[in-house]
Amino acid sequence: MANAGLASEGATLDEMTQKAWRDMIDVNLTGVWTTTKVATPHIVAGGRGGSIILTSSVGGLRGARHIGHYIAAKHGVIGLMRTLALELGDKRIRVNTLCPTNVGTPMLLNDETYRLFLPDLPNPTKEDFAEVAQTGQILPTPWVEPEDISAAALFLASDDARFITGVALPIDAGSLLR
Repeated sequence: MANAGLASEGATLDEMTQKAWRDMIDVNLTGVWTTTKVATPHIVAGGRGGSIILTSSVGGLRGARHIGHYIAAKHGVIGLMRTLALELGDKRIRVNTLCPTNVGTPMLLNDETYRLFLPDLPNPTKEDFAEVAQTGQILPTPWVEPEDISAAALFLASDDARFITGVALPIDAGSLLR
């Protein structure tokens, strides 16, 4: 499983620095590719097939303002997954991508994020942010938990998913419907 994620301050693409762009692509896309490049020969050598799971995002399935570098990287992860699925399928290696919505980790749940989404509040809290984050979901939750993503990964890695490859699986609480 290749799971890489970097957040950064938002900016429109025309105002974004080259460093911000490069750092995001290097971690969120090149880091994932590097992981697959290192792992794939070992999986192939095992001769039993296997499962490679990459973490993208709902951002890999749609656009968003002010995080174009993140969106481009996560779209790239889906393209990487689809290519790997085609290249490795004859070796019985399945390749899929998880596409979570907001996940309750420190990358999301921090004072900078709260201030970004609630700039008019002097000291926004996690509870304040939860109200804003809920507006992006259909199901009644502002974010999913890391365990929800782990459960989806375990399914894709299991024999129950033995014929699933090339899929970008949303764990999105319905956010893609918005």
